[in-house]
Amino acid sequence: MIGEPVKLTVRQHFSRPTKEQIAACDGVSTSFLVDAQNGTGALKYPIKPLDIQMAFVGTVITVHVEPRDMLAVQPGIALAQPGDVLLIETAGYDNAAVIGDNVAIMAKNKGLKAIVTDGMVRDVEGILAAGIPVFCAGVSPNSPYSLGPGSVGLPVAIDGVPVESGDLLVGDRDGVVVVPQATIDSVIESLAVVTQLEDEYEKKVLAGATASDWVQVLLDSEQTRYID
Repeated sequence: MIGEPVKLTVRQHFSRPTKEQIAACDGVSTSFLVDAQNGTGALKYPIKPLDIQMAFVGTVITVHVEPRDMLAVQPGIALAQPGDVLLIETAGYDNAAVIGDNVAIMAKNKGLKAIVTDGMVRDVEGILAAGIPVFCAGVSPNSPYSLGPGSVGLPVAIDGVPVESGDLLVGDRDGVVVVPQATIDSVIESLAVVTQLEDEYEKKVLAGATASDWVQVLLDSEQTRYID
């Protein structure tokens, strides 16, 4: 005779970025962070804030749930530390919400920086009133179950982008970007270069530029063929 199946698998202990690493990415646009990672790191495009003013930076604690299930969500909040970002991976399930306003308030009470999910949420008015950034792929009034199985703290992937507890997550109106913990320092170094290049580019545009310098070079070169 076999026992009852395990409903919840938990990895409690993982290293977190330093306060200095988090501060270095605070207020940095997701676009800059992507550029500092060679054009990668953004989660799939439908994941956006419920309000365009919402933004955050924090340490990931991952949650995996099965389709139309939320069993692992509240244990994830219970095991999180203040300042963490709860990332709920649903494999993109879109026929029911994975959280509502009460769960958002619980996360706010725990001191979490944000909730991010590739699934749906509901009770938008209550979530907005809770005052915690919530990023999701959409809204559905349909309610989930709490049957399991699920996990907290284990690696997940969202549309092919791997995310682990302890990674850095940054969100703004453009979307959400993950910075793997192992590469945070190198990304911060690259940010300085990206910021300088962007500043120089912006100055040229504001001064009246209508195209980048390379455009005319290309148009005048043998790599452009004119047919009239």
